[in-house]
Amino acid sequence: MPEESFTTSATSHLSGVEKTMQVTQIISEYNTMSPLSLGVYVEVAVVVIGVVGTAANALILYGLVASKQHKKHVLIVNQNALDLFSSFFLIVSYAVKLCNIPLTGSLGYWLCMILRSEMLIWFGITGSTINLASITVERYLKVVHAVWSKKKLRGWMIYSAAAFAWIGSAVYNLVIVPMTVMVEDGICYSYFIWQSKTARIIHVIWYIVSLYVIILLVIVLGYWRILVVIRRQARVMAGHSAAGPSTGQNQVSNVESSVIKTMILVSAFFAISQLPHNILYLIVNANLALPDMAYYYASVFIAFLYISTNPFIYAFKFEPVKQVLLRLVPCKNISDQATEMIHIT
Repeated sequence: MPEESFTTSATSHLSGVEKTMQVTQIISEYNTMSPLSLGVYVEVAVVVIGVVGTAANALILYGLVASKQHKKHVLIVNQNALDLFSSFFLIVSYAVKLCNIPLTGSLGYWLCMILRSEMLIWFGITGSTINLASITVERYLKVVHAVWSKKKLRGWMIYSAAAFAWIGSAVYNLVIVPMTVMVEDGICYSYFIWQSKTARIIHVIWYIVSLYVIILLVIVLGYWRILVVIRRQARVMAGHSAAGPSTGQNQVSNVESSVIKTMILVSAFFAISQLPHNILYLIVNANLALPDMAYYYASVFIAFLYISTNPFIYAFKFEPVKQVLLRLVPCKNISDQATEMIHIT
């Protein structure tokens, strides 16, 4: 969540003069704790992350289409599309922050709600989180319940799961942000105005449990079961190695294995990168302590790094995409042509 939400959430249950005085006090504390220059450096770094993430996710989407995997792996395409969306709005939202546009009148309010609040960034990240669980369920059904999935798992179900990631995230953000955003003295406070302290606590618990703990449980249990089944199948195939599987079977097995390895790495990185931010969000909203701004900046940086690093996991681990991207490298193409010439001569 954005910086302003942390610096003010501890007083969101107050009202009137008390709220204004407490907000002023906390802002003063944060200005003392952390120089403004640190925030500027982080904002510049986040813009760089956004540029890298936008370019990398666009390249992976091209690789998925060029390798004809976009129809076979709809949810993986959706995952990259959501990460591309988040990366692009990282650039836009943090560029607006760096420009320090005065927030006055209706324009200031809408800039605060749509861009300064980081609503569009978290719209993509939340959708990506939901989609990650959908990919796990899809892989689980196709591996653990292969016969059932061939008979019952239809294309419209996969497309519905992809659409739900966007719709579910949109509904959540469009409900929460307008209810909890305000502009005061030209400063944007997002996730700030709560009807009561109880509502704020209920929200933070729901957010962490549903969008981190449950997602993590689905991922861990799903891939644990998938790996058990794969090992069992490997033992069975080893027992019938005299007959030998066909080339087509090997190719299907290799692609499936590549998908599973890729998604396990992506899921593990999700678990690690989102943990610091969720811990900070819980501590602040539980009023246990005010966060150190250096820790806040570090947690945000790691959370945003997740969406720009994912494409590199796909590039190195997802074989169909990897082969397409390697063909784009000029040095490798020249080397391959030289090797062919040597063989011909």
